[in-house]
Amino acid sequence: MAVDYAVIVVYLAGMLGMGWWGMRRAKSKSEFLVAGRRLGPGMYSGTMAAIVLGGASTIGGVGLGYKHGLSGAWMVLTIGFGLLALSVFFSARIARLKVYTVSEMLDLRYGGRAGLITGLVMWAYTLMLAVTSTIAYATIFDVLFDVNRTVSIILGGAIVVAYSTLGGMWSITITDMVQFVVKTIGVLLLLLPIAVVKAGGFAEMKAQLPNEYFAPLGIGGETIFTYVLIYTFGMLIGQDIWQRVFTARSDKVARWGGTIAGTYCLVYAIAGAVIGTAAKVLYPDLASADDAFATIVTDELPMGVRGLVLAAALAAVMSTSSGALIACATVANNDIWSRLRGRSGAGGQDHDEVKGNRAFILAMGIATICIAIALNDVVEALTVAYNLLVGGLLVPILGGLLWKRGTVQGALAAVAAGGLSVVGLMAAYGILANQPIYYGLLASLATYVVVSLATKPTDPAVLAHWRERLAGRGAPDEDEAAAPEPPAPEPAAAR
Repeated sequence: MAVDYAVIVVYLAGMLGMGWWGMRRAKSKSEFLVAGRRLGPGMYSGTMAAIVLGGASTIGGVGLGYKHGLSGAWMVLTIGFGLLALSVFFSARIARLKVYTVSEMLDLRYGGRAGLITGLVMWAYTLMLAVTSTIAYATIFDVLFDVNRTVSIILGGAIVVAYSTLGGMWSITITDMVQFVVKTIGVLLLLLPIAVVKAGGFAEMKAQLPNEYFAPLGIGGETIFTYVLIYTFGMLIGQDIWQRVFTARSDKVARWGGTIAGTYCLVYAIAGAVIGTAAKVLYPDLASADDAFATIVTDELPMGVRGLVLAAALAAVMSTSSGALIACATVANNDIWSRLRGRSGAGGQDHDEVKGNRAFILAMGIATICIAIALNDVVEALTVAYNLLVGGLLVPILGGLLWKRGTVQGALAAVAAGGLSVVGLMAAYGILANQPIYYGLLASLATYVVVSLATKPTDPAVLAHWRERLAGRGAPDEDEAAAPEPPAPEPAAAR
């Protein structure tokens, strides 16, 4: 596997080199956290697709295909649907706000009193997302180099922390663009056709497997509904996704670039399910469905190609991990630490802001690696994160965007009711049960409506300022000096 190792080492070295390049470019808070809000459609769509299609979508998506057949695509399909909904209905307004975090948006909408509480919930979500992404390195590096779990997590995590700390969003953007290209070539153009051919083609796959493997709803209606609640709605409100929306150079780029990325996700979802189905034909008795990706790659692909496809899996994990890490650090610094110190997240000297955010990325990265080493159950950790995010924040965020009668009291009460309901129901029914997210959302929605109607409407001046910002006016000045977008290959999805 010497050639495969060489491919991986060159890839990892390139990630670090791009981190150094990003450090030279990120000279202001805007450059460091949101790439100067200057990404065009090619870069924007590629990097947005990279962040939402992580290890769960790649390794987990193939695993679901192995277990359920073509209906195993539903998890990643719901991610794509969420990204499409965000891009078509909300991204233009979000981009025009010119904020850095979801909590800053809530402060603008409700009058400046919602940020700390919502920031704590969002921080918990982004931290657990970063942790679960970091744990995925253990699987990949075990296949590549046969090293133990702790060394794998430290190795993969250290590389992501290094390039993210050095250049912030510029480094993450360039590395994600490379990762998008690697995933497209490795998974869609190489692994997908090779897996189908090795399995004997679709006719042979249908002959070898039960009919339910080819039923569109074979995974179950309740499972699909839960995926919609968790992943589709999660895409609408996550800080890691919004922070990428903030990088768009215009609302049109946010809308159309995100639409392209969402469509790409749908294609990726089907590809993963087909690869998993082919793996079921080739290896019907694997101990774990999640082993399907690594098994078919190592056993069926030729030398060199194998290294590229494993690099694609590594790229998928790194893109999600780095996006979650910068989101976690941004929330920790701008929404929590700055408010506890009694200082606005938007204030301070630009140079000091870059240093502060860089320090928070480093600190959150070290914490992420330590927690990842100590934590065992990835699925439970990710479920807790998404349940808290959707149960606690979905209603206040969408309510703020869609219902002018919503008040800050209603928003805070909805966060408390939804979050506490989710936690209590997870304790009662189990972390992986569906009831916590169902009833938590209902509790949050009912509380938001009742409390908002029972309290004084939001100050008209606050709403007027909110409408100004939604229209793209009244945003604070930022370092928006014109600079050419860095050269990068135009992604296939944008052509």
